[in-house]
Amino acid sequence: MYGWIWRHLPGNALVRAALSLLLVLGTVYVLFEYVFPWAEPLLPFGDVTVDEGGAGVG
Repeated sequence: MYGWIWRHLPGNALVRAALSLLLVLGTVYVLFEYVFPWAEPLLPFGDVTVDEGGAGVG
């Protein structure tokens, strides 16, 4: 997949590297701004099963 992207980017190696960096940064931005906030309520991170009584400590 990365080879396909690299072959289809225009320019020489320096331009391709800059465009690749922009693609990665754009993907990270979209994930953090749109995908992760949408998916967060669907994930069970708030379902904690540990008691706060401190049983077994000490």
